[in-house]
Amino acid sequence: MQRYPQPGCIVEYMEGNVPQIAMVLEGDENRLRLLLPNRREAKLSSSRVLPWLGPCFNPAASRDDSVRILEEHKKKREELARSLPLLEAWEMAQGEIDEALASWFAELFDTNPDEDTVAAFGRGLLNLKSHFRFQPPHFQVYSAETVEKRLYEERVKSEREALIAGGASFLKQLWNIAQSHSSPPPATEWPEEAIAERIRVLLHERVLDPDSQKDEALWNMLAKGMPDVPHLPLQLLIAWGVLPPHYNFWLDRADYERGDEWWRKHDEEVESLVKAAKTLDELPECALPFVSIDSASTHDIDDAFHASKSGNGFDVTIALACPALRWDFEGDLDRAVRKRGTSIYLPEGDLHMLPGKLGLDAYSLVAREARPAFCISMQIDGEGRIASATPALARVSLAANLTYPDVEKILNGSENSGNPAYAFAPILKTGLEVAELRKKRRIDDGAVIMDRQEPKISLEGEGWDTRVSLEEESPAPAAQGLVAEMMIAASAGIADWAMENKLPLLHRTQDVAVPKEYAGIWDKPEDMARVMRALVPSSLEVGGKRHAALALARYAPVTSPLRRYTDLVNEAQVLHFITEGSPLFEKEALEKVLAQINPVLEGAGHAQRFRPRYWKLLYILQEGSRKWWDGIITEENDMAVTVNLPAEGLFVRGKRRLFDERACPGMAVQLRLGKVNPLYNEIQIMEVQPVE
Repeated sequence: MQRYPQPGCIVEYMEGNVPQIAMVLEGDENRLRLLLPNRREAKLSSSRVLPWLGPCFNPAASRDDSVRILEEHKKKREELARSLPLLEAWEMAQGEIDEALASWFAELFDTNPDEDTVAAFGRGLLNLKSHFRFQPPHFQVYSAETVEKRLYEERVKSEREALIAGGASFLKQLWNIAQSHSSPPPATEWPEEAIAERIRVLLHERVLDPDSQKDEALWNMLAKGMPDVPHLPLQLLIAWGVLPPHYNFWLDRADYERGDEWWRKHDEEVESLVKAAKTLDELPECALPFVSIDSASTHDIDDAFHASKSGNGFDVTIALACPALRWDFEGDLDRAVRKRGTSIYLPEGDLHMLPGKLGLDAYSLVAREARPAFCISMQIDGEGRIASATPALARVSLAANLTYPDVEKILNGSENSGNPAYAFAPILKTGLEVAELRKKRRIDDGAVIMDRQEPKISLEGEGWDTRVSLEEESPAPAAQGLVAEMMIAASAGIADWAMENKLPLLHRTQDVAVPKEYAGIWDKPEDMARVMRALVPSSLEVGGKRHAALALARYAPVTSPLRRYTDLVNEAQVLHFITEGSPLFEKEALEKVLAQINPVLEGAGHAQRFRPRYWKLLYILQEGSRKWWDGIITEENDMAVTVNLPAEGLFVRGKRRLFDERACPGMAVQLRLGKVNPLYNEIQIMEVQPVE
């Protein structure tokens, strides 16, 4: 091969990552003067000439003839390069040689290739960067493993570029739709399916974890120029129509499946448990006329009670639903239920921890239906102390499922024989007597009781047309207090029993010192806010410690096994001990269960807390900014004032300058609210006026 081409010779060189053809006019070993197909001349370092030369022509030919020759050879080489079997050449070379000249590859298919064929191979090999590397004057041959890796990288890069090119403008279109709540874009305006699917996945991932580092650079490119607002991916998915308006993303973050189909893959285990709930002949019968008290809409009935006087004290037996009867804590169903952790009750519908077949049917304590039950028999003395608590497994058949309003009428002295609760008045009144004794006992011991009412949130309509209404629940303080004290007593009694028997259980603890003057029942917003600041949230622990707000030495939740996984575990632990003489879980095993369930309960707790607040804020937004709202100041400082809206069950904060100098906790005010964004959890006090 001629190293320094002579005048009249056709050469090629790289410019802009593309081979360029030219004819040498003159030159030496360092520098060449070239004629280009566009008739212009260029100077080029000799070292930049690609390692294929020719053919050569008369250097004295006219410029028109030289340009024509260049055009002909350029066209020929481009056509040849498009039809060459380059992959076949790689397959023949791979594993046989490490590198070769372009002419060597041309000779694989032509024993005497001309200059144009060699140049065409050179051009093709230069473009096939996934299989060859140009290391002048040779082409290195990549191994099959390297080619696979480079093809994957090229595909990812290509997909990324296509995603950014087709996705950024689409996301901007979605944001405009999100702002106006208009109809989603028709499918004809979507990016191609592969890109659309990738965008959907990316947005979903960022809904689940807004701080994710995965694909952060890609997201930043797609969202470039868009506003930095909370929940942007969620808003884009809703605008797209992939998710419905008012979508509850908290459930996604908790990985909590909606509906009652999630358990279908465990149908065999569920049916086995249904059968166990009906096979009760081996269980001793507890024939006490138990009654349950719940809301009229409750179908997962997991507790009932019976109370009677005994000397100077009382005999109280709590009957609890018993899904733990044949529960397999190593099974797939258990893992699915543990992943849910708890039932969640929301304005848009209830989500149950257990499959409906179990929690709403087979194990729910339905009146006059035989059910397995975990019974806790307690003796309570005349001062409200639990003298003893004894657990047992039994078969029960409730006498009645009563509702709060009906029971409240009986407890208030309304003796109406048409009331379903009338026949059970002695049990109910005895139960209330026990509950009041227990409450007084706990307050004397330092209990802190918050008497606050939450409004009932109702939804009507669909999509963006959903309307929210808040209604005051019919108060039933006596009936609700009765049930609450019975459940607290059962969990306290079983915790004491477990300590005496050295049985580890999951305990709810709040080991904090509370001022003695905070003991009592608090119902004013300013008082509740002040007292709550002295408390810390309770936590789950294996070791039984004090629960300050309940004023109990220990408290092991066990009364809601249909609704809370912790209660299911505790129930199973006690049942195994009383039937087999040993714990189902040793302490270390319980600690492992606790480590798994804590993050689950945290995620579900977010959904339970934040979702109702979302609907309350939407209610205020729909009512408009001209409405005045009744509030009570609960806290104030030099910068801000916190106001409770008792009827709405909301706290809002405003700048101190909006309030006059008289602002103090307990002061009644009226507020005008604005700049409400339920999704962002934002609301502002716009104007304040004191209530004279």
